[in-house]
Amino acid sequence: MNEATSRLILGSTSRYRADLLRRLGLDFTMRAPAVDEQELAGEQAPARALRLARAKAEAAAQGEHDVVVIGSDQVAELGGSILHKPGSIERAHAQLRASSGHTVAFHTAVCVRDTRTGQTHTHVDHTTVHFRDLQDAEIHRYLALEQPLDCAGSFKCEGLGITLFTRIETRDPTALIGLPLIALAQMLRDCGVELP
Repeated sequence: MNEATSRLILGSTSRYRADLLRRLGLDFTMRAPAVDEQELAGEQAPARALRLARAKAEAAAQGEHDVVVIGSDQVAELGGSILHKPGSIERAHAQLRASSGHTVAFHTAVCVRDTRTGQTHTHVDHTTVHFRDLQDAEIHRYLALEQPLDCAGSFKCEGLGITLFTRIETRDPTALIGLPLIALAQMLRDCGVELP
């Protein structure tokens, strides 16, 4: 970072986001943000992702005055319905069965809060995943091998989940994993963080 060597905090406990942030070669600490993730009536998926990313950055920045804080959230939707992290093989199977032959939209929001200046930078990345027609046996095999129970949409695109699709449309492939690094890198540079 610039002159005062301010600290960088990732307002998340997600190992996927931490692994992505490590790609930038920066030292950071992780902090669990205490945020109510209840859905709001009538809230669109992109707005929900952005609201929660902001809330996570603000929560992780509480009591800090010399840090840059990153908050992020991802909302997946199929036909207007939100796909949550499945948490069980049965729910994961149901999500993949419903997604078969359809498209799922992923809205990945990132918020960078600079407590030194009070500035906040935000971005929402949109990714469309086109699923193949999936057979039940394929779904069972995939879930047995990868068990993506903590992933919205019930797959890991960085792993075997890539075999489930016909194509992915995105500006930033890291957004689908949970943290849009292209936008984040620019926001961090705007906060004085040195990146190549």
